[in-house]
Amino acid sequence: MEPIAWVERLGRWSSGRGPLYVLLAARIRALIDDGELPPGSRLPPDRSLAAALAVGRGTVVTAYDLLAVEGRITRRQGSGTRVAGDTCAPPRATAQTPAFLHLLEPRDGVLLLACAAPDAPPAELVDAYARAVPRLADITGDIGYHPMGHPALRRAIAERYQRRGVPTAPDRVLVTSGGQQALSLLARALLRPGDRVLVETPTYPGALEAFREQGALPRGLPVGLDGLAAAAAEHRSALAYVIASFHNPTGAVLPTLRRQRLARTAAAAGVALIDDEALADLGFPGAQQPPPPLAAHDDQVITIGSLSKAVWGGLRIGWVRAPVPLITRLGRLRAVHDLGGNIPAQLAAADLLGHLDAIQRREAARRQARHDHLRAELARHLPDWDAPAVPGGQTLWVRLPRGDGTSFAQTALRHGIAILPGTGLDAGVGSHEYLRLHFLATPEDLSEAVRRLTAAWRVYHPQPHRTPSTPTLAI
Repeated sequence: MEPIAWVERLGRWSSGRGPLYVLLAARIRALIDDGELPPGSRLPPDRSLAAALAVGRGTVVTAYDLLAVEGRITRRQGSGTRVAGDTCAPPRATAQTPAFLHLLEPRDGVLLLACAAPDAPPAELVDAYARAVPRLADITGDIGYHPMGHPALRRAIAERYQRRGVPTAPDRVLVTSGGQQALSLLARALLRPGDRVLVETPTYPGALEAFREQGALPRGLPVGLDGLAAAAAEHRSALAYVIASFHNPTGAVLPTLRRQRLARTAAAAGVALIDDEALADLGFPGAQQPPPPLAAHDDQVITIGSLSKAVWGGLRIGWVRAPVPLITRLGRLRAVHDLGGNIPAQLAAADLLGHLDAIQRREAARRQARHDHLRAELARHLPDWDAPAVPGGQTLWVRLPRGDGTSFAQTALRHGIAILPGTGLDAGVGSHEYLRLHFLATPEDLSEAVRRLTAAWRVYHPQPHRTPSTPTLAI
């Protein structure tokens, strides 16, 4: 495609808020993610596109560098700039695409170890729905639109925080359709294009997607957000995001003293801090329970919770606990999106919260058994892979002895197994040698998954890896 044709393809790319390079990168990213630019597509040279768009060459160069860091494009001397991915693979079936690709475009016969959540509702959820039916029959004078969430569920969530030592009134709780909507609403409310977001490296890929969707620029720090004060001062960061309990993907748990220090550091730096507790209830039997949420140390910390990981992926119930002004703002945003969530599900969830601890005690043993089974199978068939044990959560953070996770994930997909490469969980250019594998499948499926991974590993011949340089982005 000639550079001049890109003017029409990009449309009103510069009409948003923020630096031009961020807006340009956001529009090209959307074209890639929507499949309009399939893997291998050539992008115009820097100077040619800059001339066609009537912007400085630096705008195009920085936009391209940002997309390269994200893994969406590749830049090589002599061969130009192209959309990343295997040109022989189906469009978007590459490791650089969003983490939810395999949910959007399922493929027959492919085992999914890329997206983790319980694969069947527990009996307690079925019983909770049965108990909710009479309550539905008694409803009168209520049209069912509750953008902030049904009052019964908001009260139940607030009471659960009270029991954990975090004083919470129902007006500090917003109910969402899962933790992912909570992240998306927070990103929309708190971020503008070009804003810096401090995240752990690695981190939950859905958070990176939500932040980048708003044109924000994630900046990676070590797990636990060590170095937050210096990074916030250097980059004028608007937001920080941490998974303090059973970190996704490493399984780490942040100790109490480090939680206190992190909450105080973020407050002193004027950085809004999100504590994602979607996995906080997923400890193994006998493991020490995580300390209280970071909000116990600073009431301004924003806390996300969810039942999708703790109970069932199809139960789209999540929430945000935050100061009342932010909850009110988020409620207005949600009203524009969907006027509120599913009321029968919220009534069932309010009932279910009283049984959640019992569910987790039972399911913890099953999760640990599957964790142990997957590690044993990997040790037996792929002994040179490093798969450390975790104290809870749902995933293993596996280090490959050679090659990189991105190219191996493509090989694995051709052998019928979908896995998530480390680069998809990294805000920068690291984690090439890692994979994320979940252990929630049945032992039979986990054994079959390792069999397919082993077959893929036998034929995997990685190319020499080149680490792209991290661009210096204008603020």
